[in-house]
Amino acid sequence: MFETLSDRLTSVFSSLRSKGRLSDADIDATCREIRIALLEADVALPVVKDFVAHVKERARGAEVSQALNPAQQVVKIVNDELIEILGGETRRLRLAKTPPTVIMLAGLQGAGKTTLAGKLARWLRDQNHAPLLVACDLQRPNAVQQLSVMAERAGVAVYAPEPGNGVGDPVRVARESIDHARRQQHDVVIIDTAGRLGIDQELMAQAAHIRDAVSPDEVLFVVDAMIGQDAVTTAQAFMDGVGFDGVVLTKLDGDARGGAALSVRHITGRPIMFASTGEKLEDFDAFHPDRMAGRILDMGDILTLIEQAQRTFDEAEAAKMAGKLASGDDFTLDDFLEQMMMVRRMGPIKNLLGMMPGMGQMRDQLNQVDDRDLDRVAAIIRSMTPGERSEPKIINGSRRARIARGSGVSVTEVNNLVTRFFEAQKMMKRMSQGIGIPGMPGGKRNQKQAKPKKGRRVSGDPRKAGLPKEPAADAPAKQPGGMLGNLTPGKLPKGLELPPGFDPSKFNLPGQK
Repeated sequence: MFETLSDRLTSVFSSLRSKGRLSDADIDATCREIRIALLEADVALPVVKDFVAHVKERARGAEVSQALNPAQQVVKIVNDELIEILGGETRRLRLAKTPPTVIMLAGLQGAGKTTLAGKLARWLRDQNHAPLLVACDLQRPNAVQQLSVMAERAGVAVYAPEPGNGVGDPVRVARESIDHARRQQHDVVIIDTAGRLGIDQELMAQAAHIRDAVSPDEVLFVVDAMIGQDAVTTAQAFMDGVGFDGVVLTKLDGDARGGAALSVRHITGRPIMFASTGEKLEDFDAFHPDRMAGRILDMGDILTLIEQAQRTFDEAEAAKMAGKLASGDDFTLDDFLEQMMMVRRMGPIKNLLGMMPGMGQMRDQLNQVDDRDLDRVAAIIRSMTPGERSEPKIINGSRRARIARGSGVSVTEVNNLVTRFFEAQKMMKRMSQGIGIPGMPGGKRNQKQAKPKKGRRVSGDPRKAGLPKEPAADAPAKQPGGMLGNLTPGKLPKGLELPPGFDPSKFNLPGQK
């Protein structure tokens, strides 16, 4: 959703990299472009003024004027200010000292509270909690049924004593749910309330009564990230009518320009705690201001990518697969399919690649990535027999035609898959041997091999050129005779004859007494 803002800021900073030092005019022009980029992203005007003022003040300070690379220092300043405007640091849930912890959701109609309740419950379940969903939205048709379905999909319990559709007292349901949670040993209670408008005083009063009845530990304001600057007005109305402790952003995967995320925190003073980035239950996580700032500035989000991989990949399976990758030959098409499915479970490939630094400049290529290509590859492999998967070399022409018919693809696609697999197998074999890869363990370049014995070197000194060859290792040891060994006058090579009457035993060498 921050694509427009990210593209504008990236183009602004690219023009700075060619400058060895920044003048006041360069700083003013940069801040003007940043202001335009924020306004185009639908950020509230007061937020834009404060943000640009802070950037300009720091850019004219010593940290830029004395920096070795002023352009990079300006990027760092903008990154720091984005982190600050997004909340500074990650805000964690406050858990009650005595369970259950009560979390109340409030927000506009259509903001996605019921779906978000299921996502939050699943996220808490993965954190080793036992959450309970409470259906207090008794106004909207089928809201209670929808929450029950979300609870079943998330694998958590639900408390829904009333049918809804305008029937039942939500305040009483909320109050009784706390006792039910204690009896059933649920340590977290998530209360889904009815959606309302900022001017709907009756429903605002109902939300306030629910808050007073259950005394929640956290009141989370659910805001649609696509509503732009109007999120500020709505958030202020909820702050005055009900009050809340944190903000949850939904629909971050949409085509919104991101103004709500940059405005709500600054105007209300309440941190953004969670973000929903898709339609699936797993598309939900804690909000990290520093990581979001990195995405906006096209610096990537490697930490989130690592965390997703850790949640998806099993350590034992990863170690087993690492052994197969190291051997090369043991890697089969079954292993390839398993690895591909594990990557598929991490989320859309486009989103995973988008977390890599610099991918914002390859957005057109990322938009061409289609997850259905992985599904076609999986269909091809599953159309093979177990023998063909373990030994792809037996796949001849007739087998390839049969596989193509079974998977609904062309023979060319089957040929391309088999060819790419053999190339990957060869590459892994080379990696396991360390060929061409410095630092790879077990590599031929890293193995200490015995150096072959070199031939006899001939010195350039004419006096040494005629010296005899060195004796072999098994030759008898030399007799002691001082520095010159047991050589005697008259037997020295030509050019090293000793003077007549020279007696080596009478020559006092250093260290002799």
